[in-house]
Amino acid sequence: MREAFGAVFDVEPGYLNTASIGVPPRHVADAVAAAHERWRRGQDTSSSFTGVVETSRAAFGRLIGVPATSVACGATVSQFVSLVAQALPAGSKVFLDPGEFTSVTLPFVAAGHRIVSTVDECDLVAVSVVQSADGAIADLEALRASGKPVLLDVSQAAGWMPLSLAWADFVVGVAYKWLMSPRGAAWLAVRPDRMDFLSPVAANWYSTEENYGTELVLRPDARRFDLSPTWFAHVGAAVALPWVATLDLEAVRAHCVSLTDRLLAGLGLPPNGSSIVSVGAAPVPGVVSSVRAGRTRFACHMYNTVEDVDRVLEALA
Repeated sequence: MREAFGAVFDVEPGYLNTASIGVPPRHVADAVAAAHERWRRGQDTSSSFTGVVETSRAAFGRLIGVPATSVACGATVSQFVSLVAQALPAGSKVFLDPGEFTSVTLPFVAAGHRIVSTVDECDLVAVSVVQSADGAIADLEALRASGKPVLLDVSQAAGWMPLSLAWADFVVGVAYKWLMSPRGAAWLAVRPDRMDFLSPVAANWYSTEENYGTELVLRPDARRFDLSPTWFAHVGAAVALPWVATLDLEAVRAHCVSLTDRLLAGLGLPPNGSSIVSVGAAPVPGVVSSVRAGRTRFACHMYNTVEDVDRVLEALA
């Protein structure tokens, strides 16, 4: 058991793999377990989950600095990136970071767009705020100043990094990493002036106020892009995200970065200012990590401690 930022975690020592799967605080896991118990007893209906979907939607908006009306709920980042990719004119030029994860790159490649190497020549920039493979942090001020349309993926940033992204055209993110919720919830924030750029190609009963008929009206805001939600994922997200939104995220960032700084310094490497570290070493026994792009990736979140980092350093000494 560990206590961090006012919550209790049951995470085992040596868990440095939040970049793959976040570990929930006890009160989040308890909420999901209680929902499973209600399901087992047949105590819920589909409308029982409306509140948690709206709560998680609003909390994601608070975490990135946009209103709930600008946020659509779905299941995966790639689904929402594909929505943007399909809306672009055929053959559009898209700037993608060379190390970007497949969920961001492949929708544009599959749509037949041209991948370009500089921001100046592109029609859209699509990048992660924090890169999955090595923790590199995007220069958001430079992207904003470029004047180019921008899609940002906050999957490796939201939950440990303070964010204010109302200026971005599109922002996508998932629940199951740094937001410590079950897999199956993701969100898309659409700037109000970009709402009509997208088409609700997966329109469903969550996209409208009605359930039956042929003269249905789409919702007037980002909810028109909703997927029918994965209920239990939103049960967890409706507890985790509002809690994270109440935290001093600058303090969370400082905690995470102090741990990665310690790890990098112990390996004779310069700090990277991120919660993710990638090193050219084999995975460490007794430490849960992951391998990305041929390098071992360690990720430090709010529940990690100096002891977790020192376990790595002792093994690599």
